[in-house]
Amino acid sequence: MGQWDWQKDDVLALYTPNSIDTPSIVWGTHFAGGIVSPANPAYTVEELAFQLQNSGAKALATQLHLIENARKAAQKVGLPEDRIVLLSDERDTTSRHLHFTSLKDKSGLSHQGRVKVNNPGKELVFLAYSSGTTGLPKGVMLTHRNLISNVLMGVAGPSSITSEDRLLAFLPFYHIYGLTALLHQSLYRGLTCLVMEKFDLEQFCKLVQQHRITYSYVVPPVILGLSKHPIVNKYDLSSVRQLASAAAPLTKELVQAAYKRLGIPITQAFGLSETSPSTHVQPVELWDSTVGSVGRLLSNQTAKYVSAEEKEVRVGEVGELWVKGPNVFAGYWKNKEATSNALTADGYFKTGDIGYQDQDGNFYITDRIKELIKYKGFQVPPAELEGVLLSHDKVNDVAVLGVQRDDLATEVPLAYVVPRPGVQGSPQLENEIVDFVASKVASHKRLRGGVRFVDEIPKSAAGKILRRVLMEKYLQDEKKRASKL
Repeated sequence: MGQWDWQKDDVLALYTPNSIDTPSIVWGTHFAGGIVSPANPAYTVEELAFQLQNSGAKALATQLHLIENARKAAQKVGLPEDRIVLLSDERDTTSRHLHFTSLKDKSGLSHQGRVKVNNPGKELVFLAYSSGTTGLPKGVMLTHRNLISNVLMGVAGPSSITSEDRLLAFLPFYHIYGLTALLHQSLYRGLTCLVMEKFDLEQFCKLVQQHRITYSYVVPPVILGLSKHPIVNKYDLSSVRQLASAAAPLTKELVQAAYKRLGIPITQAFGLSETSPSTHVQPVELWDSTVGSVGRLLSNQTAKYVSAEEKEVRVGEVGELWVKGPNVFAGYWKNKEATSNALTADGYFKTGDIGYQDQDGNFYITDRIKELIKYKGFQVPPAELEGVLLSHDKVNDVAVLGVQRDDLATEVPLAYVVPRPGVQGSPQLENEIVDFVASKVASHKRLRGGVRFVDEIPKSAAGKILRRVLMEKYLQDEKKRASKL
């Protein structure tokens, strides 16, 4: 990386789907003393440009099929085109972009050994961007200690994984779940890991059968497909002995439906980008007796539920989950206010998730303080979508909610829209608005809940959207719809 005057703590951004090259460039960057900032390959030019600008990325690694967006985003932030490098097998025949394996370090670093990490509790290894309710993603500062401690927590925890297991890696490596569980923990354990660029149900089933996959990290929509889709019947999935689900809540009904069809135990876990990510894991022997629980606290952490007055509540009482441990992030990148709001003076991270623990130490998550919508584990900030919607010339006011779609086993964004004066809400306008948003944002942020037209958006005296009032309206409307069927 000498041709870029690469320095310790410089940032390399990754804009790529899963690739077997990802571990090499991630750990190569760390070897050179750098920080990696993974970005969703579904990001638009504007979304990628924000992350490049905010992180101060010195270079960008991508794949050839994403090169146009990468170039445009780099141009927006003044990142030289010769600092865009390629991963995977496709090469740039124009020679404008080097393959990452062609990088040469003029400083001779590769011959001298890696850049030393002097303070693993302070020096960053990842800037993982996490959406905030303000609409602008925040860079989650993860240190070497954060990542290593979380890997070791997973090894010491109640996982039933052994070195003989074969994993199917379809969870995105740019998401903290796949980044730690697949890229780091599985390789540390010495597991066989087959990499899928992205999830496809039939391909998943085919690879399970072909390679006799024994264990898979999943998310609820995958379990929904495995429990209901007819294509599953074409394949032999009997080699799989456990599915471990995280990133979003998993209902008891879905667990039971999947087990009835497949006979595979399904456990849950819990974590956040800010906790590197895992904090809780459900022991496999309790998968059927504690369905709905996110599991038990992993080692070397403390956790508590606290009231609105920030007083610890007793076992069985509902409160906000706070977590403390060496896996808790160092703060938000260049955002002191958000950091001070998230971390207490004595080191607890306020997760924003509501729940309780039972007398046996099983933790449950029942609600969320934060307004973030979780679509298949990806965070969707309502404020960002509201900003996009308000730029439409036929929208006068708007509020976005996360509503559950059982057919997708996930929350989806739904927009309540006040049309501008003189414009009538209609199915045609709904389609126009949905398509407009789809053209402006990454796929996971699209309005899969649709649009509903209203006369006004309920707000507080201070002008804050009263989302709970809208949610009550939504639930009442759904009850009326159901009664008419």
